[in-house]
Amino acid sequence: MKISFKNIAKRFSGLEVIKDFSRDIDDGELVALVGPSGCGKSTLLHMVAGLETASGGSILADGQPIRGAHPERMLMFQENALYPWLTLAQNVALALEFQKKDKQQAHRQAVEWLAKVNLKGFEDYFPHQVSGGMRQRAALARAFITHPKALLLDEPFGALDALTRMTLQDALRQLIREAGPTVLLVTHDVDEALFLADRILVFSPRPATVLKEFNLSQHEKSHDLSEFSAMRREILSLLGINTEADAADAPQALDAVRSLDEEEEAAVA
Repeated sequence: MKISFKNIAKRFSGLEVIKDFSRDIDDGELVALVGPSGCGKSTLLHMVAGLETASGGSILADGQPIRGAHPERMLMFQENALYPWLTLAQNVALALEFQKKDKQQAHRQAVEWLAKVNLKGFEDYFPHQVSGGMRQRAALARAFITHPKALLLDEPFGALDALTRMTLQDALRQLIREAGPTVLLVTHDVDEALFLADRILVFSPRPATVLKEFNLSQHEKSHDLSEFSAMRREILSLLGINTEADAADAPQALDAVRSLDEEEEAAVA
């Protein structure tokens, strides 16, 4: 699915959040949105999902205006949002049942998708019986089981520890390679953006404009991101983060970005 933003503006009660944003997201491309909270990154996802409307401009999905929610455009949040009274398999199957699919067929497909995210044998476990990383794997299975054309990820691994986050990033990248959706990823983790994205858009504080775009589509990547160290420093610098620290200070840099976010959220409130 090709997603096109045409001169998007967004205001909340007179507060200008997004100003004249235009970009095309190509079919099958993964674009990461990085910037302080309050600058409209998540709002852009919600508009693509059909949960918000623009104050100005238009958003097109395969050339057609977005006028509401549709299962072809799947939004996944930081919280897994699994129903605690349902098993993992029941939670995943529910995505198909909402589309009026046969319940037994939905369950069979849920079991297959749980196996794809390394949860074989945990189908009948309840969310409270498994780890946070396993719950997020189940959420990934639920997101992909409907075969969305566009996947909208809002800090999907932000609540996980660093090691679990890396393993989930690997799982996500493999699922994307197999299914081929267009992906918009909001993240405060610059390393996550560098590892997963074909392009990174770095946003200014509100009203959001794109400070710079980085293209990584021609690179084969692993979790060793040393070849992107200069790009990483530039992105952090654009975000107002001290780039004198070495790579060992990455967690502190991420905390600094989140600290900026808290300041932005307080300002909005």
